[in-house]
Amino acid sequence: MLKVENVDVYYSKIKVLNNICLNISDREIVTIIGANGAGKTTLLRTLSGLLHPQKGKITYLNCDISKDKPETIAQRGISHIPQGRQIFGPLKVIDNLFLGAYLRFKKGTNKREIDKEKEFVFSMFPVLKERQNQLGGTLSGGEQQMLAIGRALMAKPSLLLLDEPSMGLSPIVTRDIFKNLMRLNNDRGITLLLVEQNVSIALSFAEKAYVLNTGEITIEGTCKDLIKDERVKQAYLGVEIKDSRNVDSRFGLKGV
Repeated sequence: MLKVENVDVYYSKIKVLNNICLNISDREIVTIIGANGAGKTTLLRTLSGLLHPQKGKITYLNCDISKDKPETIAQRGISHIPQGRQIFGPLKVIDNLFLGAYLRFKKGTNKREIDKEKEFVFSMFPVLKERQNQLGGTLSGGEQQMLAIGRALMAKPSLLLLDEPSMGLSPIVTRDIFKNLMRLNNDRGITLLLVEQNVSIALSFAEKAYVLNTGEITIEGTCKDLIKDERVKQAYLGVEIKDSRNVDSRFGLKGV
């Protein structure tokens, strides 16, 4: 589905990503882990077209998107949920959601189809329906994260890029967010690429992982293998995780 080949990215003259290679298959859940400043956010910004590689190639569904603009990449089916949510605080919740469907409106998608997506978002996050006429900036952190996810879903993506979805959230809200992400993957077949500072959650949730260290991928493999990797344990894991994809036991997701 998504292939990154030997990608270098610079900020001015400073190389931030070096020779990045990764592969993501349809319906996979993949995580990128690493310390602060490793280049994780830069990688997601590059995949969504906010930055462009100086070297290498990014292919999505067999199309080269390396130099595409963000709006073109969004139209192709990639939605980016940025770090810190970045919703439009002065706008109502409902207006934030409809902004997510702007390119679909522009393309002439039937209003009924847009409304179907809105109702799906409301079914996932009922609190957004209750507060649809409330200003986005007055929502709690968890509600803003739900709004950011809902806004991305209004574009009807096939691939979601998520940057630190649990940042600043309580364990209960984090559980609810990840339950819904799991449903998106299970029920809608949406592929997920997740950057997450909480490595134990990330490796429990995803199937495959890449470790990014000062701009380079130093370790890659299944989450089941990385959980047992002594380098990963020593560098990132403060608690033992017995198995990957065990989010049901950690977050109460049995039956999801």
